Amino acid sequence: MKALAAIFGFIWRALDSVRKVLHLIVLLLIFAIVGAILSPRIPIVPQSAALVIAPQGALVEQLSGDPLERAVAEVYGTGRAETLVRDVVDSIEAAKKDDRIKALVLDLGSMTGGGIAKLEEISAAVRDFRSTGKRVVAIGESYDQSQYYIAANADDIFLDPQGILLIEGYGYYRTFLKGAIDKLAVDVNIFKAGKFKSYTDQFSRSDMADTEKEESIAWLNSLWGQYQEAVNRARGVEAPVVGAYVNELAAAAREKNGDLAAVAVDRGLVTELKSRHEAEEYLKTLVGEDTDDHNYQGIYHWDYLSAVRASHALQIEGDRVGVVVASGEILDGEQPPGTIGSDSAVRLLRQARYDDSIKAVVLRIDSPGGSMQASEVIRREINALREAGKPVIASMSSMAASGGYYIAMDADEIWANPATLTGSIGVFAVFPTFERTLGKVGVSTDGIGTTPLAGALTVERTMKDEAKQILQLYIDHAYNTFIGHVASAREKPLEEIDAVAQGRVWAGNDAERIGLVDKLGSYKDALNAAAERAGLGKDYKVEYIEPPLGWRQALAVQTQAMAARITASLVPKDDLLISARKVLSPIETELARLARFSEPMQVYYYCACSAQ
Repeated sequence: MKALAAIFGFIWRALDSVRKVLHLIVLLLIFAIVGAILSPRIPIVPQSAALVIAPQGALVEQLSGDPLERAVAEVYGTGRAETLVRDVVDSIEAAKKDDRIKALVLDLGSMTGGGIAKLEEISAAVRDFRSTGKRVVAIGESYDQSQYYIAANADDIFLDPQGILLIEGYGYYRTFLKGAIDKLAVDVNIFKAGKFKSYTDQFSRSDMADTEKEESIAWLNSLWGQYQEAVNRARGVEAPVVGAYVNELAAAAREKNGDLAAVAVDRGLVTELKSRHEAEEYLKTLVGEDTDDHNYQGIYHWDYLSAVRASHALQIEGDRVGVVVASGEILDGEQPPGTIGSDSAVRLLRQARYDDSIKAVVLRIDSPGGSMQASEVIRREINALREAGKPVIASMSSMAASGGYYIAMDADEIWANPATLTGSIGVFAVFPTFERTLGKVGVSTDGIGTTPLAGALTVERTMKDEAKQILQLYIDHAYNTFIGHVASAREKPLEEIDAVAQGRVWAGNDAERIGLVDKLGSYKDALNAAAERAGLGKDYKVEYIEPPLGWRQALAVQTQAMAARITASLVPKDDLLISARKVLSPIETELARLARFSEPMQVYYYCACSAQ
């Protein structure tokens, strides 16, 4: 038996040794992979190439979520594809001065949208690139409205012979829940201040109110007019070609027997019909051929940007303009990027306040607002920054409405794009109760309290009239506080501000006319204004003030970048998937919004306005 035990013992020790060796090998492989990712290969820019602009998903001012969460979502295919506007713009601006980049390719098929303000930032960079004499080529199986806004700035706009140019105009449609709420016997208690403050109508109505239609058609018409003007300017025509194309599309399609691609060419919105293969053959004549894959010689904008930034990877030194990005709903406490947490934003603003090399701050806002209390916390920190002697310039992207306007209003200057949606100066609160719902399944609540208000805000009991009166008075006070701050910041009479407030949404050009913003211009204009106020001259430096990345986040960022490269180069474009994302994105956004709204008093400076 001892001999047998010795034999088995020997075998076990041998197997255990093999196990340890295998574990060591696996561990070494993991370290090797991590090291390779953390020290990625710097992409090589060919001596003659086209810069390929291929945005993935929505154009944003700030990527959503923690970098680690985004990387994991990319791996499992559940992530929301997004592209930073500044990455696209920076790559185009660098390519303009780079002799290796001979042309710009706009391959926009995977871009799912972006407000006019973001589209215009990229379009302006494209026009600037084109002014050097380098050719700009747009290629696509089809173009939607957002994609075409950018593509219109190209020298050559190629559309697949089986493709379509789909321009629809702008609409604003909402989902109303009153019918479902009534069937579920839910009592939704609504408190609001502002004639046009309509977010809560989805709980109390089955259709859009006339006041909301009146307000909305004004800013929709403004956006549509700006879209048409931008395309006409890009195509070098004076006639209203875009409006005519949309209004006469049915008749033109009949004339061409349904050949919508031919209609786009006839109307001068597309220069030529070419398949992707034909377009790529044309691009070979401009920049040469890649001998590995026999396609045209090109480099994606994210790879090019990595190469450019690696070659200029020096520590920013000296006085500079700091940029704090405020993107998404405004919420309490610590929040991940893509939302604006009161604590998160205050930390970044405070960092700028105590950094002696930051001489001015640009607050880049792309927000529909959110929590009343969180908005006020951020506003106070902005004023502390100004009191420290540092100019603050608010730069509005596609939206800076309600709470988004609240955090902008005290800035030394407010800059907006003509198509920015802003204003919506109003307030609301929503308290649902479920006493009748519970009663339907035999559940009831009873008890006793020491005062009439005891248990007044519990969801299982119908809200008492006294509590409703108190809450409405609180909402009215919050509204008066809001317009009072605006009047003080804008140096206007309270009555004048009240007249343009009332929860009404304004397009940027109208907001400038009525005095809610100071100037119309680009993000670059706002940076220049900040540098001028700080006395930094024209050759100033810019630093984005962001939370530092730990090694896990750095690993995640590199993993996500690798996933994007693989997806763009290996995975064929799935038009059905892209279309599904466009359809489901608003639903996903609405559900996520409701989940995030958790302020204790449920009081919000928020605007649900967005053009579709």
